[in-house]
Amino acid sequence: MSTDIHGGIEFRHPKAGTDDYDGEPWVMAMDLWPLYDEQDYAAFGLLFGVRNRAGYRPLAAGRGLPDDLSGGLAPSLRGADGLELDDASWVTWSELEALPPTAAPGHFAGRLTWTQTAPPRSLQQWLVPAEWPADVLAVTGPPPPGLREDRSTEWSVPTGTCHYEPLTAGVVLGEESHWPHVFAVMRAMAGRFGGDGVRLVVGFL
Repeated sequence: MSTDIHGGIEFRHPKAGTDDYDGEPWVMAMDLWPLYDEQDYAAFGLLFGVRNRAGYRPLAAGRGLPDDLSGGLAPSLRGADGLELDDASWVTWSELEALPPTAAPGHFAGRLTWTQTAPPRSLQQWLVPAEWPADVLAVTGPPPPGLREDRSTEWSVPTGTCHYEPLTAGVVLGEESHWPHVFAVMRAMAGRFGGDGVRLVVGFL
């Protein structure tokens, strides 16, 4: 069964808590889906501990929904829209910005996808340590010389094609994903509201 991410970006109103403002402290800026529309369990595990087969130390796992969740996000994350979301959490831009691009799980080094080109087409995917296990090598053969742990690589084998993707944060959340769109919006908003005044709130279905 697949897992989808839902949520959005909020900012803390700069006058929250003062006599000059009587609105809600956190205000919805935008929904997540125009910026991010993927099912990448490595990213879900790294950020929120969801589907964390790779074994990351998650950045923001199991925090639940904020008590001061904005009214704009509450209907979609608290079930009023008909969704029953699990594993809700949130993370500020300050925390995301501080995440080292070298952050990686303790055991696995990368994610390897093998696609058979001859009919019938099939696909297999593995999380692999630095030394690939024998059952993987039996399908893909040895990795190409010079395979780098900080860069995605694709190559051909007699049975099809292989794609290797390192599991570092810089790759999993990098340019080949949709996360840079999310981060660009949060970064721009943090320039006005501060890194702790911008957060991503999510739930999973």
